[in-house]
Amino acid sequence: MAVILLPSLLATEAGGRGRFESDAATVKAALTQLPVADLLFDERGDLRSLVNVYVDGVDVRDRGGLDAPAGESEIRVVAAVAGGCT
Repeated sequence: MAVILLPSLLATEAGGRGRFESDAATVKAALTQLPVADLLFDERGDLRSLVNVYVDGVDVRDRGGLDAPAGESEIRVVAAVAGGCT
């Protein structure tokens, strides 16, 4: 069973929970089960550009993408912060 960890901002949106467990087959399937899935994925089902996902400490892009097996991994969601000057 995979463990999914959310940053505090997303945990707040998930009813205060920052840790979830999932028996989904892939990383994407595990993430889409979360109550904040709409914040992680855009309307086409693609991961939003400012969301990074790490599986056992390795960027998911280096592990075959979101179709990588979830297994008994630790999946950590990291929301990047962007901004600019006005």
